[in-house]
Amino acid sequence: MTSTTPVPEIRVSSTGELRGRAGHSLERCGVELGSGGRLAIHARSPITGEDLFDVPAAGAAQIERAVAAGKTAFGTWRTVPAPARGALVKRFGALVGEHKRDIAELITIEAGKIHSEALGEVQEVIDICDFAVGLSRQLDGRTMPSERANHRLMETWHPLGVVAVISAFNFPAAVWSWNTAVALVCGNSVVWKPSPLTPLTSLACSALLARAGSECGAPADVHQLVIAEAQDAGALVDSPDVALVSATGSERMGAQVAPRVAARLGRCLLELGGNNAAVIAPSADLELATRGIVFAAAGTAGQRCTTLRRLITHEDIVGELTARLSEVVARLPIGDPFAEGTLVGPLINERAYHAMVDALKEARADGGEVVAGGRRRDAANAPDAYYVEPALVRMPAQTALVRRETFAPILYVMSYGAFEEAVALHNDVPQGLSSSIFTRDQREAERFMAADGSDCGIVNVNIGTSGAEIGGAFGGEKSTGGGRESGSDAWRAYMRRATNTINYSDELPLAQGVEFG
Repeated sequence: MTSTTPVPEIRVSSTGELRGRAGHSLERCGVELGSGGRLAIHARSPITGEDLFDVPAAGAAQIERAVAAGKTAFGTWRTVPAPARGALVKRFGALVGEHKRDIAELITIEAGKIHSEALGEVQEVIDICDFAVGLSRQLDGRTMPSERANHRLMETWHPLGVVAVISAFNFPAAVWSWNTAVALVCGNSVVWKPSPLTPLTSLACSALLARAGSECGAPADVHQLVIAEAQDAGALVDSPDVALVSATGSERMGAQVAPRVAARLGRCLLELGGNNAAVIAPSADLELATRGIVFAAAGTAGQRCTTLRRLITHEDIVGELTARLSEVVARLPIGDPFAEGTLVGPLINERAYHAMVDALKEARADGGEVVAGGRRRDAANAPDAYYVEPALVRMPAQTALVRRETFAPILYVMSYGAFEEAVALHNDVPQGLSSSIFTRDQREAERFMAADGSDCGIVNVNIGTSGAEIGGAFGGEKSTGGGRESGSDAWRAYMRRATNTINYSDELPLAQGVEFG
């Protein structure tokens, strides 16, 4: 599928230049690409579609050894005072700040994000480190009144053990850091299995954390990186020595992981699919809404879990808004994510492209109309790269296709009449991650945030569905998995609660007035 519109110019199209960029950033972060083990992971760039480096892959036996080492390190790390654990995270955050551009370059090279988004992701890593350092002095429990005289009833929180972090390609540094910074200050050890699509970013981040640990005197194995294919992740998921599996990815992946962890009565923290929608009320500021919609739908080439995928627009304004969006989508600069002014980079790979093509074909079969975008743009000197125009599709109804998440820049536009109809449409999908409403009517905004409004974990008013801040807990409901990461009290997922009763009297009264004597 090609377009008659100008093709993107790929200024970093040669393998040598990309390899040089990546190699320089890796070297500055202290990474050496070793040769031992199985050479099975190919570091690839979606910018050109070319392989950059071969990275040694961990097998099940190596993962099992990492878990065992993490368990040993936990025995020491859990006894370190939490503020001292925070010192490790503080130093790591400082090192990330020093190498912000190096890590951002690797993210752009491996994930195809435009450079400003990549820099923003690295800033998230720095911000969560700041948050976790403060948290290290606030891991507090509660004291409750006891019904027994001269007794104290209280809660204390303790680390869990080994935390497995399984992360996705689209945020190769940020999501890992949300889990790792908090897990470490809570006293856990971490074994990280990143996406095999972004091994270089994970190598750089892990190297900086190892340097911070060495400088701060942390156990060497308190954090370990295992780069492996998906089929080898079972060694983490099934291990009885892994206290918590925090997995970010597709709903399909979560449906496989959760039962296996549950079978051994382990803990899961799942961040899965998001089929996010925005309701556009008749009172909405359409200029504001247009800006918010376009970023949420086209940012990261539609490859965010919080990407806007459904637009539920009041019937009185759906025509005008669709025309506005069509005009903006047609002008979006698509191409080399390193180039100044580019707003949409490539899809991650051929599989993502064909998923988009198939979805648009099904949309047409369902009576939908592609009113803007949806074409592939051939890139000079990069036949194996997949640059696409974000697609705007008018749909007559919320079909089975619309209720599924396609991880590509497709925005389905539907109309509604009454507010209750909009909420019903919004909630009539399996996923429940992020949601938004654009309105000047405070009553509609409040109703959308109420218990019978949006059923998502994130509910926004007059902003898009993407762009969460680390201060709030991030996560969603229904098939999104129910997990919460990052801010607020998400730290509790990485700790176990103990209820303590202290008797400082000379008597032994029993609870509920029971007599046994």
